[in-house]
Amino acid sequence: QVQLVESGGGLVQAGDSLRLSCAASGRTFSSYTMAWFRLAPGKEREFVAGITRSAGNTFYADSVKGRFTISRDNAKNTVYLQMNSLKPEDTAVYYCAARGGSIVYTRPLEYNYWGQGTQVTVAS
Repeated sequence: QVQLVESGGGLVQAGDSLRLSCAASGRTFSSYTMAWFRLAPGKEREFVAGITRSAGNTFYADSVKGRFTISRDNAKNTVYLQMNSLKPEDTAVYYCAARGGSIVYTRPLEYNYWGQGTQVTVAS
């Protein structure tokens, strides 16, 4: 079992940056593949970025590639999402998710554990 708590969301202007954090409980954080998803009003939950257990591989949605960076610190049981050049279309609730195993999936149903979400609002 792992519990996830996101932080770092807020209201920013287009072009600004934000860094989201997701703190995980438990001593086996390094055994989980981690991902960020987002949910905007009227849309389905969307994969944003994922990172393998050892941080050896990262994956991004095309919509955020080149602007967002996912990273993790296994010693701190934390995964991050650095978001640069934010756009109004990035406005959503951002969720941290975890799954056992080594593969980063883009489908939400593949993830067993979820945080409560943090709101990101980008004003134009």
